Amino acid sequence: MSAPTSSEIQWFRAGEDLFPVSLACIAEARESIRLEIYIFSDDQVGRRFLDALVQAARRGVRVQVLVDALGSWLLPRAFFAPLIAAGAEVRRFNPLRLWRFGVRDHRKLLLCDDRVAFVGGFNIADEYDGDGVTRGWCDLGARIEGAALVARMTASFDELFALADFRRKPLLRLRGIAHKRRTTPGEDLLLSRPGRGASPIQVALRADLARASDVRIISAYFLPTWRLRRDLARAARRGARVRLILAGKSDVLVSQLAGRDLYRRLLDAGVEIYEYQPQILHAKLMVIDGTAYVGSANLDVRSLRLNYELMVRRTGQPAAGGLLNPGRICDMGHQGRLHRADLPPGTCDRRRGTRCRRPYRREAGRSPGAFGGDRPARRACARPLRRRGNDRRRL
Repeated sequence: MSAPTSSEIQWFRAGEDLFPVSLACIAEARESIRLEIYIFSDDQVGRRFLDALVQAARRGVRVQVLVDALGSWLLPRAFFAPLIAAGAEVRRFNPLRLWRFGVRDHRKLLLCDDRVAFVGGFNIADEYDGDGVTRGWCDLGARIEGAALVARMTASFDELFALADFRRKPLLRLRGIAHKRRTTPGEDLLLSRPGRGASPIQVALRADLARASDVRIISAYFLPTWRLRRDLARAARRGARVRLILAGKSDVLVSQLAGRDLYRRLLDAGVEIYEYQPQILHAKLMVIDGTAYVGSANLDVRSLRLNYELMVRRTGQPAAGGLLNPGRICDMGHQGRLHRADLPPGTCDRRRGTRCRRPYRREAGRSPGAFGGDRPARRACARPLRRRGNDRRRL
């Protein structure tokens, strides 16, 4: 096991807890503030952060803000005018162009005086300001203090800030920030970008899953690569307990429906799947034995292969502290565990080589399923699937 890390970490399970601490840190900064965010909204929370940044810039603090052009596309152009007038630098990552529309900066990072960092899934918007149960989305963030780790985050921010306008030639731009895994004893900084090959997040996850005995994952958007799905299923089959807490309510319905199409084979392998019900789930947390992953990446193809993402991997039992129980983030009392019989109508088991011609019939008198409506009665499926070359991958 790796040596204990010198970094200190404080966890936040709700925006109503994280935002006041973040704003206080901005107010206390004396040298520099670096803010990198996917969504910055023109609402009450956004205005609070804008005012805090303006005040910091006026007292002589160097303020740099990087927002994603697509994630914050509703933000008025004049929104940051007071901040720029106060002497801050503001850039929009990858101004919208059709040919590079999909290249996005999905990272969420706040750095104060090169000594304190905030990471996680929180954007700056009103929907994140709540307890995650009765109001506001359920999300997760962390405050990290540690010279070595924060210095690596600062260097990563500076590299991406320099590339934000996308004025370099495409090949040079893609070489500007490579996949990186920056390591010190007990903690890794995992940086990913668009490009071919496995990202450091994937490599680290697969290595940890290969020897895992206990896996707990909270993911807002669940569309992992087939290799990660296979690793999860293999871990469950060899006796590891694998638990997934996924979105029962989502702001991206298409993603949610696509993710649910993967449930059947994972359930067959012994994976436990829960759906968070009270509010929209936006948290990203993976705890594999004594190793915790926290940051901006979802467990989907876009985060793993297309976006710029940042994750912190901490090893050892102190890594997640009391957070090793996922219930400390999204209370397990608010989960609904799914079983094979709860799957929605029209879902067939492709492992048997069949495709449904139409949705299942519903039987009167059946108990409600987890997705609403009656549980489906089984019916015969239509023609077998055609096998194409090597397209017989199994989980």
